[in-house]
Amino acid sequence: MANLALIDPKADIMAAAIAAILVGAAGATFDIVIDAYRIEILEPRQLGVGSGMSQYGWRIGSAGAGALALVIAARGGWEWAYLACAMLALPAMLAGLIVGEPARHQQVAVRRGLGAMLASIWGPFAQFFMREGAVIVLAFILIHKVGDTLANLTFRLLFDDLKFTNDEIAFYDVGIGFWAYLIGIFVGGVLYARMGMKRSVLLALVLMAVSNLSFAALAQAGHSNIGMAGAIGFENFSSGFGGVAVVAYFSALTDLRFTAAQYALISAAASIVGRFVTGTTAGGLIETFGYVNFYLLTTVIALPGVFLFWWMIRTGLVDRSIGSAGGGEEQEPPAP
Repeated sequence: MANLALIDPKADIMAAAIAAILVGAAGATFDIVIDAYRIEILEPRQLGVGSGMSQYGWRIGSAGAGALALVIAARGGWEWAYLACAMLALPAMLAGLIVGEPARHQQVAVRRGLGAMLASIWGPFAQFFMREGAVIVLAFILIHKVGDTLANLTFRLLFDDLKFTNDEIAFYDVGIGFWAYLIGIFVGGVLYARMGMKRSVLLALVLMAVSNLSFAALAQAGHSNIGMAGAIGFENFSSGFGGVAVVAYFSALTDLRFTAAQYALISAAASIVGRFVTGTTAGGLIETFGYVNFYLLTTVIALPGVFLFWWMIRTGLVDRSIGSAGGGEEQEPPAP
């Protein structure tokens, strides 16, 4: 980030592009490492609270840093804005050094040469798929958020077609939506602790599916300030609640020997279907069915994930598929 601040893109666009790529790569690596650190430093019963705090940090940090960067850039230029953002990473670095290594961290047996490289690549995959019902768990990870993702792609289009002004969108989305999201995180953390992982995740899936109906109601009502506030508030509350419960469940799926690799793979699988669902696809469905029926359709699309997780609870598969990070038994991966 500091390197990007010192480069003038007008003078050397290639250097600026390389610096931007490095910032993106470093940011992705940091996300993986901090998630693994969170999982390893917390006990299984603390994963819900830890997930909530990470959601708070991400949402407040992104909003605060983004606003700060714009304010500084308007007064001192983007160089100082980038430098200020780089400085914001120092508290996290110092906190990590002070807290130290997680007590639950488990190191895979040391190997040398080609075997070590193959083990680091093969081990996380093999260990995950050795578990009972791993393919079903993976199917749930892939489909659980398809309906929600499809609906989210069209919200701004709906607001524009309903003739909401940019000021109204900013007030409801950034204002009400922001606070509803934070409240959802808090409620999600509390209910995760009281209800347990399985019931809180199931409730989160139901809320995320039902929240799409609020936009069907808004589309039916037309330009309605109350409808807009209710739809955005409910959607963001559900997203905050779901973020806590589902992220905590995904965290519990990892093995402490492969925390970073497995959580990165699970996170990628959770979003990969959404990458294939584009705004063009959603726009085509809206033209075919209209807004009301489209949001009803996204709710229906979300139901397989809800029923699959309910079935996993009834059959005990949720408990049997949990990794050592969530208190499950360890299994040795086969040699590559």
